[in-house]
Amino acid sequence: MLDKTAKIYVAGHHGLVGSAIWNNLMQRGYTNLVGRSHKELDLLDGAAVKAFFDAERPDAVVLAAAHVGGIMANLQYRADFIYQNLQIQQNVIGESFRHGVKKLLFLGSTCIYPREAPQPMKEECLLTSPLEYTNEPYAIAKIAGLKMCESFNLQYGTNYIAVMPTNLYGPNDNFHLENSHVLPAMIRKIHLAKCLNEGDWEAVRKDIGLRPVSMVRDGVKTVVDGGSDEKEILSVLAHYGITPEAVTLWGTGTPLREFLWSEEMADASVHVLLNVDFKDTYAPGEKEIRNCHINVGTGKELSIREVAGKIMEEIGFKGELRWDASKPDGTMRKLTDVSKLHRLGWQHKVEIDEGIHRLYEWYLKGICINHQTI
Repeated sequence: MLDKTAKIYVAGHHGLVGSAIWNNLMQRGYTNLVGRSHKELDLLDGAAVKAFFDAERPDAVVLAAAHVGGIMANLQYRADFIYQNLQIQQNVIGESFRHGVKKLLFLGSTCIYPREAPQPMKEECLLTSPLEYTNEPYAIAKIAGLKMCESFNLQYGTNYIAVMPTNLYGPNDNFHLENSHVLPAMIRKIHLAKCLNEGDWEAVRKDIGLRPVSMVRDGVKTVVDGGSDEKEILSVLAHYGITPEAVTLWGTGTPLREFLWSEEMADASVHVLLNVDFKDTYAPGEKEIRNCHINVGTGKELSIREVAGKIMEEIGFKGELRWDASKPDGTMRKLTDVSKLHRLGWQHKVEIDEGIHRLYEWYLKGICINHQTI
């Protein structure tokens, strides 16, 4: 157990998970926290990361910083996903070791598992068959990160733990129409379609005033915000499948997904940071110690189509929901086996209906607050 006075560096403390971990630690009385924005500290810069560790000398590190995105981003920016994540991990884990950090928590992703992994996915199925093509570079980077933790522990006796969260959603999520994950993207698309359907242009302009929307067509980039012409706004939103009559989503809607509220991921992460040591992550007496990472999820799944239906109901959009089967579905199933996490003393509480309700309320509140300050 870390002392309440321990200095804890949370890398990525402004992000979806990092901000929730920061808040969870504060609520538990761990107030000696250190964070740096991307502008203050570029984790791709090894010299800058070394200088930060030289100055701050944290007792513990939570590595929640990562270059992340949805299917489209993973397909288009493959080099960025593998290079930037490897570089961040190399710098932060490396300097943590060189500066004698007592405890490190590394956050990965369940995309590390094979495309055709047996369901639900146990930690032991890592590296047993090929990965999903769409996010292979990102997955390889995350596998490298968990193996770094494992290898430092085995060679040097460090105490670095890797957790692999399922699909996350919650406060401070990314609602960018191109680069966000599936659930926040659906919430924003359906919200905007509802506003168009009801002719509520004030609400549309509030939304895109806070989060301008861009598209590239025939090599020309168009950006719309709250002050743009109605025709331009309608054209750009239609590019993303948002019209007054319908919302068109990628794929067939048939893939099954598991979703975990980000604040619960934070609670699980802090639980592991404070209560789980490396020796707890594998069976005693094993000749080959591997797969010491821990799945974090709910152990429950539902189809993308079902999630979209729940969001439609929550938001109250009366239009049609359509699917573009020419776009990729991604992995068909990604259900985690969370029995290891349960054995280590943590289980989820927030179910998907409550989570969608909470996130939409947070989204609407953010629009109203920011609109008043613009």
